[in-house]
Amino acid sequence: MEDLTVQETTVRTAGRVIVPVILAGGSGTRLWPLSRQQKPKQFLTLGGQSHSLFQQTLLRSAAIARVAPAMIVGNASHRFLIDEQLDEIDQHPDCVVLEPSGRDTAPAVAIAAQQVANRYGPGAMALVMPADHAIADTEAFVAAVNAAADVAEAGELVTFGIRPTRPETGYGYVRCLPANGRAARSVDAFVEKPDAEIAETYVADQDTYWNAGMFLFRADRMLEDLEALEPDLMQNARHALISAEVDGRFLCLDAVAFRGCRSVSIDYAVLERTDRIALMPMDAGWDDVGSWTYLDRLPATDEAGNRSHGDVLIQNAENNIVHSSKRLVALSGVKDLIVVETADAILVAHKQDAQSVKALVKQLEALGREEGEHLQRVYRPWGFYESIAYGSRFQTKRISVKPGAKLSLQMHHHRAEHWVIVQGTAIVERGGERFMLSENESTYIPIGTTHRLENPGNIPLDLIEVQSGTYLGEDDIVRFDDVYGRSDSDASQAPRPAESQPQDQAAAVNA
Repeated sequence: MEDLTVQETTVRTAGRVIVPVILAGGSGTRLWPLSRQQKPKQFLTLGGQSHSLFQQTLLRSAAIARVAPAMIVGNASHRFLIDEQLDEIDQHPDCVVLEPSGRDTAPAVAIAAQQVANRYGPGAMALVMPADHAIADTEAFVAAVNAAADVAEAGELVTFGIRPTRPETGYGYVRCLPANGRAARSVDAFVEKPDAEIAETYVADQDTYWNAGMFLFRADRMLEDLEALEPDLMQNARHALISAEVDGRFLCLDAVAFRGCRSVSIDYAVLERTDRIALMPMDAGWDDVGSWTYLDRLPATDEAGNRSHGDVLIQNAENNIVHSSKRLVALSGVKDLIVVETADAILVAHKQDAQSVKALVKQLEALGREEGEHLQRVYRPWGFYESIAYGSRFQTKRISVKPGAKLSLQMHHHRAEHWVIVQGTAIVERGGERFMLSENESTYIPIGTTHRLENPGNIPLDLIEVQSGTYLGEDDIVRFDDVYGRSDSDASQAPRPAESQPQDQAAAVNA
């Protein structure tokens, strides 16, 4: 890929161009235990859909006329997950900007606006969209974007508004001035998460909208306001971009400069302070998928009003949300519950208490529990792994290696490994040997032996790995060669389980 820093040459475009900027760095803790820090809600497939929310956002943006390839802004810890989901839908974004840490949306928008100006010219428009929202009507979405583009092209910053259908205390609102005959509304004030009584009045108020968190603006206009209103933030964001490193389609921001950016939302930093702001109403079946009760707004899966997914058995129960990932979940004689099962955690909550799931995740973090961070499947550049079983002095994992991919050449001081091939063909390096293994064949890697695994085939290589030894932590790794440019420090920084948990219960694989 060409150099993606602010020093590169502008891409020439004829006429109006819209660049989708997809913000994919959120955490989605209210959808725990399905949503985790290492696989938050934007990367989940919910409500019977065939694509994740992130993938839906990408595919939806491609329907806009004269749209440029998307730009993605995500967390560096989600790099391999983003890569996997892009490949699944054969999408090729302009670039994927990786934030070294979360700093809210203003720094992300500052980076994106600068990139859009560099790539497509200062007058190009950025359509900023969170990756964790659902929109049912793509045609209506495109129509609203096209109408907003006319307004943004004239120099206004445009936010999108949704007419409230229920009193939501967890949403932000935008109050507008009386209609003046044009499609876009003039903004009077932003209101952040009102109480229930005030939220109730907004449902009937035709001049008040939910803040959809989507924005359309000319790159130069946003940069002007950021320079005037947040000069320190803009300076650090610019330095983070200038000093960024390009790695394929990934643009890795400079960590020191980016951490210098004030952590603030683009609403607070610019939109609530600028004098050139407009709201474009959008009626496209929008939902921000903020908690498990989002599923209550989708069609029920039985006549009793239950919404279930997976292996679920229900009798004499109504209006429940039930999600099974692995095991049978059976409900009897209950109503209005949220029941979510994953391989390592089960949530049972009343629907009225859905918003408090976020507080549960904070408790997990305070206790040092890994259940708040990882799901069973963890993605790596070569594929993924899943923990199957663990205990004192052993751990069992399923490992899947992509066609043509290979793990690093490495060794361990404290553990041995047994590999059993389940599907595909493997090239194994072990000590001074190099040999092939096929299905139902196995090998043993003694402690202290250099080793590497490679998939030379055209189908995924699946194997079972059994680790055994006195210490199974992921910092017990010495790398000698890695095609993905990772170092031993990547392994030493892998999350560690709480002392009360089985050793290495959910530590990330860095092989």
